[in-house]
Amino acid sequence: MKGVVRKSKFRHVFGQAAKNDQCYDDIRVSRVTWDSSFCAVNPKFVAIIIEASGGGAFLVLPLNKTGRIDKACPTVCGHTSPVLDIDWCPHNDQVIASSSEDCSVMVWQIPENGLVAPMSEPAVELKGHSKRVGVITWHPTARNVLLSAGCDNVIIIWNVGTGEAMITLDDMHPDMIYNVCWNRNGSLICTACKDKSVRVIDPRKEEIVAEKEKAHDGGRPMRAIFLKDGKILTTGFNRRSERLIALWDTKNFEEPMTMHCMDASNGVLLPFYDPDTNMVYVCGKGDSSIRYFEVTDEDPYVHFLSNFVSKESQRGMGYMPKRGLDVNKCEIARFYKLHERKCEPIVMTVPRKSDLFQDDLYPDTAGPDSALEAEDWFEGRNGDPILISLKNGYVPTKSRDFTVVKRNILDAKVPKSTENSSSAQNASFQSDAKLEEILKEIKSLKDLVGSQEKRLVTLEEQMSKLAI
Repeated sequence: MKGVVRKSKFRHVFGQAAKNDQCYDDIRVSRVTWDSSFCAVNPKFVAIIIEASGGGAFLVLPLNKTGRIDKACPTVCGHTSPVLDIDWCPHNDQVIASSSEDCSVMVWQIPENGLVAPMSEPAVELKGHSKRVGVITWHPTARNVLLSAGCDNVIIIWNVGTGEAMITLDDMHPDMIYNVCWNRNGSLICTACKDKSVRVIDPRKEEIVAEKEKAHDGGRPMRAIFLKDGKILTTGFNRRSERLIALWDTKNFEEPMTMHCMDASNGVLLPFYDPDTNMVYVCGKGDSSIRYFEVTDEDPYVHFLSNFVSKESQRGMGYMPKRGLDVNKCEIARFYKLHERKCEPIVMTVPRKSDLFQDDLYPDTAGPDSALEAEDWFEGRNGDPILISLKNGYVPTKSRDFTVVKRNILDAKVPKSTENSSSAQNASFQSDAKLEEILKEIKSLKDLVGSQEKRLVTLEEQMSKLAI
């Protein structure tokens, strides 16, 4: 039976690179030696970390703005040092977070139709790390919850709506944190650390739930991601610098369920997971291929399907959420591959003859609505992703501003398109507040003068009596 080819509807998935006119050309992709993906995409925009003089910057381009990108194209340029990581908010397609070597995390609201001028003022600036911040990731189901991990070995979970650091995990990692991943409902996180350990942490209880020391023996960076059933998939190296992919059951962390040796290379493997199809795509930095696997309950659990190979190596990779794909073309994944000077979309397709909607390829997927508000999650509640059907394709709705019970810093920050209409109202509100403050000060001064006058009168009366 070993020779029998395993049946799978994804066995013939093929990748296809976009034509030149559908690429984004003349982009100076960042040269920072950091193992993040350097690219983030959603159904509206593609964001790419670029080389910038005098600080850190990244491009935000509408998906349809393909072709040669003008050198004068406006950027998001508020950081004073190179940007290391970017991540789009899953609940608002106009909100993106960035982290930098300047120890800060910034959250930006992008105007609905993209940037028309350079953006240097973030909606919220989050300061709490003492060293560069290399990892950021939004909570999958709770609005306004953002996690950051820095080279100070500290993880901070923020309420972005109020700009507060709500949870600080500063004594769990003895060395640099390579990556952090939320589980399906955001109740747990898993981390990969330079000490070669993979940890499962309950962030609200601030305790380590499970830990595997020396998950991979090699000294090169590794990655760990949650799968939808709670298992953990890791990519890393052994002592011979061979690249590995392994699957772990957190209830029995001693031995991996399976471990594949892929090849011998020094490029860090970035895994991207699709919970709808249970497929994992593995892209190596500096490689020219994307390997894809299917995870099942049958031994050997992680089944190699195929790989997409191109001529040029990749500097980074962006992964489109499921709701941004073209269901009419049986597209099950889309990557945005960064070259040295361009970004190239790569489409993964299942070959099907029928023009009908393929229910088996597109089960209901996570939509843009959040299941919880930030306060609900910090109080201990959990919520599974709110699913949407892709039967008629995903139609982006107008993104809502952040809304929280407390005063929301982001409510005062509006996209450029609505800035002019509300500027007069804001100015009026500010002048009213200032006038009220001045009137209060005048009243307190009057009261002070009145009390001093009374004191003078009594002193004069006492002096007149002494004179008599």
